[in-house]
Amino acid sequence: MRIDIVADVICPWCFIGKRRLEAALAQRPAIATEITWRPFQLNPDMPAEGMPREAYLAAKFGGQAHAKRINQAVVDAGATVGIPFAFEKIERTPNTLAAHRLIRFAQRTGHATEMVDRLFAAYFIEGRDIGDRDTLAAIAGDSGLDAVVARDFLAGTSERAEISADDAGARRLGINAVPCFIFDGQYAISGAQEPPFFFPVFDLVQNGPNRAAG
Repeated sequence: MRIDIVADVICPWCFIGKRRLEAALAQRPAIATEITWRPFQLNPDMPAEGMPREAYLAAKFGGQAHAKRINQAVVDAGATVGIPFAFEKIERTPNTLAAHRLIRFAQRTGHATEMVDRLFAAYFIEGRDIGDRDTLAAIAGDSGLDAVVARDFLAGTSERAEISADDAGARRLGINAVPCFIFDGQYAISGAQEPPFFFPVFDLVQNGPNRAAG
């Protein structure tokens, strides 16, 4: 079963959605999957260097107090899937273009899912700046890639146009929020749904609509 996951690595619900999908798949161990990560930038106009977290929260939520109330739901949901969100550690909100380029680079060698997981953890649990090239290179090393090769890749411009094209393509398809999970190019689930929500789609992909309905 092919699963395309449209996500951004600074989206906490994408992190939760990934864990919930994994939980659903763990309950269907006979299903073989091929996962491809597709880029979506929540903040496409973010400066390349990112911006201080406090300034970002003020612009988006009106300040820390409102953001804390909103984030509490994320913290509660994260706890149910083993994610100890630590929003207080985050000092900068990054532009995620470089992170998406690195995921695409990792996809070539089959390390994309490990890369995504490390990027989520680095940002949401460790509070690291995943827009910084050196930080991303170190994360690449942690994910099974050569950190020096990854840093050289990030120093260039490869995959920038492809990332922008994929992002634009997702929006043309009507995807305006993430995560979005697309199964075999036919069925889509939007949002960080609980594991049982995936089972009917698994059945549709494996058995077809007629047999799944029966």
